[in-house]
Amino acid sequence: MKNVILYLIPALIWGSTWFAITFQVGEVDPIVSVSYRFLLAGLILLGYAIIRRLNLRYSLSEHKFIFLQGVFLFGFNYWMVYLAEQTLTSGLVALVFSTMLFMNIFNSRIFLKNVIPWKVYGGAVLGLTGIVMIFYRDLLSFSFSDAASIALLQAVGAAYIASLGNIISARNQSAGLPVIQTNAIGMTYGAIAMAVVALLAGYEFSYSVAFSYSLSLLYLGVFGSVFAFGAYLSLIGRIGASRAGYVQLVVPIIALILSTIFENYSWTITAMVGVAFIISGNFIVLERGKTKQAPLSQRT
Repeated sequence: MKNVILYLIPALIWGSTWFAITFQVGEVDPIVSVSYRFLLAGLILLGYAIIRRLNLRYSLSEHKFIFLQGVFLFGFNYWMVYLAEQTLTSGLVALVFSTMLFMNIFNSRIFLKNVIPWKVYGGAVLGLTGIVMIFYRDLLSFSFSDAASIALLQAVGAAYIASLGNIISARNQSAGLPVIQTNAIGMTYGAIAMAVVALLAGYEFSYSVAFSYSLSLLYLGVFGSVFAFGAYLSLIGRIGASRAGYVQLVVPIIALILSTIFENYSWTITAMVGVAFIISGNFIVLERGKTKQAPLSQRT
């Protein structure tokens, strides 16, 4: 029963964070909201590390890679996600972002020299076919002046940037850097980096007084980035990373259900088949992890 609870916590929280992001875009610029979110999450994790007396002293070289992990996993990728959700429903963005599983495998081949089983190529083809089926109208009329087309590119870009962050995270773990501390410092670095980019680009630092903005910020920063992460780590410790990875199959499904209920996402037969293709492709990629574990993961 405890394993079930530990499985449900990250699945439900991460599945709902995509909808929570919709309350972060609008009055406050997306890059500023991203900075707020990960500054909050980073400080909470740093506080936890200090209370637990975890080691927070690392060399300049180690900080360089922690910084890279931070800006790719907790910075630019989420900026792209927030921008995409200004146009696309949160469930569709979550679904596109789930293709990061394929990108993880191919990037691990390029940067970590991991061998890719042939069935993973089949999973990738299924996933890409699913994306085309869902967005075929936008792809047929693709234009850089069309908001939906740009949002789709932003969602794909977010997934790829996050995948690069996962490669750096895998490198850091292989080098013996602990997950909690690197994420705590990395989140803080990501928040600072986004704030610096916002300042240099002339974005206005504002804060929405709307209750929904503050509540969603707390939910994303505390539950989405701390509690769910803690439950996921505990689950990995109990059942292993490959089996815990199936949380990632549930996340886009929950996000799509919430989009259907709260954002009036309209389903078509083509979209249903496309979703099935993407989930099936993700399943094939995750099945690959049973034979050869890749320490890469997806979080929101």
